[in-house]
Amino acid sequence: QVQLVESGGGSVQAGGSLRLSCAASGSILSINAMGWYRQAPGKQRELVGAISVGGRPNYADSVKGRFSISRDNAKNTVYLQMNNLKPEDTAAYYCHADILAGGAPRFYDYWGQGTQVTVSS
Repeated sequence: QVQLVESGGGSVQAGGSLRLSCAASGSILSINAMGWYRQAPGKQRELVGAISVGGRPNYADSVKGRFSISRDNAKNTVYLQMNNLKPEDTAAYYCHADILAGGAPRFYDYWGQGTQVTVSS
């Protein structure tokens, strides 16, 4: 069984920083892309950023220049460094990974449980 466990959310004032972590564990054979999504109340879940197994990142336009995504393949962990946070960044942040688990016929999408980020003005 595969699990994604997030940590690092919290409350911060505008202009502040937070760092999210997400560790994948379980019977994992391989991980392709990993990334972060967010969902604010009343809105659809949206991609924040993703990173390929080779380390190439891509970001939503709304976070470019402020957020940075990275990963440690040896630890099956993805990180999201969030700087210059704005109130509109307030949302539940979800980790995502494309994982080939032991015994599975192909890669599947896995999700973390979500961690809340609240930015006050």
